[in-house]
Amino acid sequence: MKVLVFGRRGQVARALMVAGPEMGVQITALGRDQADLSDPATCAAAIAASDAEAVINAAAWTAVDAAEDQEAAARVINGDAPAAMAQACATTAVPFVQISTDYVFDGRGTAPWAPDAQTGPLGAYGRTKLAGEEGVIAAGGVYAILRTAWVFDGDGQNFVTTMLRLSETRNALRVVSDQVGGPTPAQAIAEACLVIAKALAAGQQASGTYHFSGAPEVSWADFARAIFATAGRDVTVTDIPSAAYPNLAARPANSRLDCRSTQEIFGVGRPDWQAALAKVVVRS
Repeated sequence: MKVLVFGRRGQVARALMVAGPEMGVQITALGRDQADLSDPATCAAAIAASDAEAVINAAAWTAVDAAEDQEAAARVINGDAPAAMAQACATTAVPFVQISTDYVFDGRGTAPWAPDAQTGPLGAYGRTKLAGEEGVIAAGGVYAILRTAWVFDGDGQNFVTTMLRLSETRNALRVVSDQVGGPTPAQAIAEACLVIAKALAAGQQASGTYHFSGAPEVSWADFARAIFATAGRDVTVTDIPSAAYPNLAARPANSRLDCRSTQEIFGVGRPDWQAALAKVVVRS
């Protein structure tokens, strides 16, 4: 099977390039120099010129705080580009997989968010990603929107690598404890995307929105403790509320995702983030 991937340097894009051959999939990954999401028409043209049997968009504007001041630019990348991709896929009858985020929700309560739950982004990043979802659905083709949260690997810019970097010079850190979610390995997201793409390409009539995040749920503070324990680093973590660590953009307090339909329809269960963490963290 041939799959066209938008993105080449991001965590999930890199994981797709690893997982593809292992799963019998030929991956063609397009970087910004080949398909710049700030120019949606070039993305659509790349799909039209491709012989791929499925398309996965693993590229996005992910600078959450910067999006507050540059929402128009973020909307082109997160909203207009996926819509153009989905329209091109609909024209060529190729299934499209779009990676989205828990930030489309307002983070209220403690119950896991179902895929059909009412959305309510708190900031620009969430609004632009929701615009992308709406554009994909409106295109009318075969699609899957896969919302995920708290993505990590051992190399990219993410919470795990940040904590490990800080632990090189600090033996005590204050970490937010009132935000809860499921840390999700990039490799697991890549594999889930490929399973879904294969199913849609094989004719499974399962277009829709799905959730996929790691288990069990944990706070950022407890995730940090697990990182340091796994890495064998003696760092004291002190719990603090979100208000004590202000960001330009608000973060959802509840990032729990109800992933049951992904398991039921595609056979893809929630990954164990603790086992994945042990694989990506080098013990010191």
